[in-house]
Amino acid sequence: MKASARTTFTEYLQGKKLRKTPERYAILDKVCDMTEHFHIDTLYSELEAASYHVSLATVYNTMDLLIDCGLVRRHQFNNQPAQYEKVSGVGNHHHLICTQCGRIKDVKDQELLKMMNARRYPAFHTSYFAINVYGVCSRCQRRGKSKSKTTKQKQ
Repeated sequence: MKASARTTFTEYLQGKKLRKTPERYAILDKVCDMTEHFHIDTLYSELEAASYHVSLATVYNTMDLLIDCGLVRRHQFNNQPAQYEKVSGVGNHHHLICTQCGRIKDVKDQELLKMMNARRYPAFHTSYFAINVYGVCSRCQRRGKSKSKTTKQKQ
């Protein structure tokens, strides 16, 4: 995956006549290592932990380039800070977003994917789709039940 992402990014940078800097490729490599949605701060911390010192501005600017060339998607769930996910290997999926803890789970529902892929819109070519389902995750549900039991026991 990293090799094809590097090739795609290199072609993109050449096409836009942008510099192919080691910093940009280090950021791309770290994004390729990510297994879940992530925040810019998390990516920045991982780069620092790997002793790769780049400015936060460079991380933001490179992420914009990675989004533009189709290697990364930016998501905005509720009023949370933007989160990112690598595109390659992920495929279409939908997100289950907990409204209490903010946790996000990627879900592939083959029946839903089949239906969405069959959907055609006049004069519009679909690249991908995003479906977000909001609710309360099982962990927060268990916490809520244990809190209510504790409250009842105190009364």
